[in-house]
Amino acid sequence: MTSAPHVLCIGESMALFVPAESGPPDEVRKWVRTIGGAESNVACHLPALGFTSAWVSAVGDDPFGRALVREIAAAGVDVSAVMVDPTRPTGLYIKESGAQGSPVRYYRKGSAASGMDAGLLGKLDLDGVRVIHLSGITPALSDGCLDLVRALMERPRGDTLVSFDVNFRPALWTGRDPSVLAELAARADIVLAGEDEAERVWGTGDPERLRTALPGPKTLVVKHGERGVTLIDGDEAPLFSPALQVDVVEPVGAGDAFAAGFLAATLRGDAPAARLRRGHLQAAATLLTHDDVGTPLPESVVEALLGADEAAWAAAKLTDKGLVGG
Repeated sequence: MTSAPHVLCIGESMALFVPAESGPPDEVRKWVRTIGGAESNVACHLPALGFTSAWVSAVGDDPFGRALVREIAAAGVDVSAVMVDPTRPTGLYIKESGAQGSPVRYYRKGSAASGMDAGLLGKLDLDGVRVIHLSGITPALSDGCLDLVRALMERPRGDTLVSFDVNFRPALWTGRDPSVLAELAARADIVLAGEDEAERVWGTGDPERLRTALPGPKTLVVKHGERGVTLIDGDEAPLFSPALQVDVVEPVGAGDAFAAGFLAATLRGDAPAARLRRGHLQAAATLLTHDDVGTPLPESVVEALLGADEAAWAAAKLTDKGLVGG
């Protein structure tokens, strides 16, 4: 890395193919190649939110790997520490876009990123990094990737915060033990989890019960899908923030967008309610697009909704035409 970023994101990104025409995927002949990956998605959001970011991973010595690095760099992300593996390919995945969800098919076994291990840590200068952002996808990829995440969790961190988005992907854990997610989350400073994920990992998606099961991290964010998000910060009482109404185009990537908005607001020192609203607003921008990283909402819309009272926030709706109501 050329200089210490505010946020360092570590994890696999892949070439992503989405249909360029309607119809069932076995009949679609035209596809658009883009990119996707939880950690790089977060990294790509942050420069537009006023914070520098870096993304660290491994890609193959192939056209998809070169495209990944080039396009993530174009978002303003430092990619100088990305490794090129001459023997393993860049991972791929394919999704069928839809407002109700997007079935995903992964082609990432034996990918370059799955070859990462704890040795990577010795190649990184983490001095001055304010947040290291990780997800539960990485430890699912290989034993080496699990060792890497454990090493990052165990190192002395000083003032650096470790953010961990559970991102439970059942298909990735076939033949592996997902109980390590609870172990890893317990060592983080900030944990983000969907209530359905929390149910699978800890046996409860209820924020207060989850806090009892996960007392170590200072900040716990539980996402309730379309209903909203609950924040438990330290010893403070749970704070629920309802989600915005959005004309959803496609939902994949919204969780990463929320994480980026929340982390940016945390670094800015915003009040708890504003941290949640910043997350919602960033997620809304992604929900309005087929891309994993959407165009940020106009600043006038962001400022209006950040300052809205509860009734105006509940009445607001975001569409492809802009803000309605509120």
